[in-house]
Amino acid sequence: MEQQEVVSPMQMGVLFYTFMTGSSIINIPSPLIGKADNSAWLSLIISGAVGMALLACMLYLHGRFPRLSYVEYSRKLIGTWPTLVIAVLPLSCLLHMLSAIVLDISLFMQSAMLRETPTYSFTSLIFMVAALTVRAGLEVMARMFTMIMTLVVIFVSAVLLLAIEDYSPGHLVPLMPEGVLPVLKGAFFSYGFPYAELFLFAMLLQFVHKTANSELKRKMILALLLNITTLCVSIVCTIMLFGPLAGIKKYSLYELARTVEVQEIITRIESVIGISLIAGSYMKATITLYVLSLFITHLFKLQNYRMIVTPIALIAFLHTLVGFKSDMQWVEMVSIVHPLWVTFAFTAPLLLVTAVAAIRRRVR
Repeated sequence: MEQQEVVSPMQMGVLFYTFMTGSSIINIPSPLIGKADNSAWLSLIISGAVGMALLACMLYLHGRFPRLSYVEYSRKLIGTWPTLVIAVLPLSCLLHMLSAIVLDISLFMQSAMLRETPTYSFTSLIFMVAALTVRAGLEVMARMFTMIMTLVVIFVSAVLLLAIEDYSPGHLVPLMPEGVLPVLKGAFFSYGFPYAELFLFAMLLQFVHKTANSELKRKMILALLLNITTLCVSIVCTIMLFGPLAGIKKYSLYELARTVEVQEIITRIESVIGISLIAGSYMKATITLYVLSLFITHLFKLQNYRMIVTPIALIAFLHTLVGFKSDMQWVEMVSIVHPLWVTFAFTAPLLLVTAVAAIRRRVR
């Protein structure tokens, strides 16, 4: 096995925040508002609390097995064959996630910017760059993504602040006008994307320096709290600007940027949000490709994850060409199928392994 890379708790926290926020800040507001109306921020808090519980399970397992990845301590706790059996769903879901993240960039570019350009021209380039980034290693990713994510946060914050004079706080009331059911539907959606997906970091925590476990817990919890806050702010700002129309605009934050105009000097800055979406989704796709390659490497005890990165990227690229037939199928997949899929692929195995680890510790 190759020499293991090492990152600091701060770098892992940045990677975690990048993964959870990168594409979510653009893609979450509109569909979540469409499901929960002006109570969408409340749905996000509920799903974020579920995400915090899953993070607690993940950190508990990492504390028990700091030198092992999820696959390795799962094999140790429940055995080799059960690990192989329950790995089928995570593998398929990771491949689906990878294809969907990259396809989402292409759909955005095609619908908002370059309407006549075929999707494969975007997906092929993104997969190529992501594969090269993964081959560079986790340490390079951590340093590079810190700079990129800082710029993304600055861009999005600037757009939200520039639009402040158009906000109408009255759009935030009444709270839960149709009862609690829409809020729960929104929470189910945002639980599937992005909070159940934090499972991927069960494969990455092993790369943090072994003497920094307590600091790692603080950084990961802080990163998740920052993610929840960031998404809540973007949702509240979107509702205050568009009101009842916020849920029907496909990329509401992009549409928000189109309304910004300051003294006829600062105008047409939606390209900044477009760049933020592309950068955020690229970083999330890269982390997903890295985890998928590492998952397969540890599952089948291969020598080097780098030798399978390019084949996986090629398979995911082909999946984007044949796996999604229409925009309506895409919406159904993200809203209904994905939350159920990640529940069985990510949440259930994580809870199972956590329960076994806790029971074995008590027995001893």
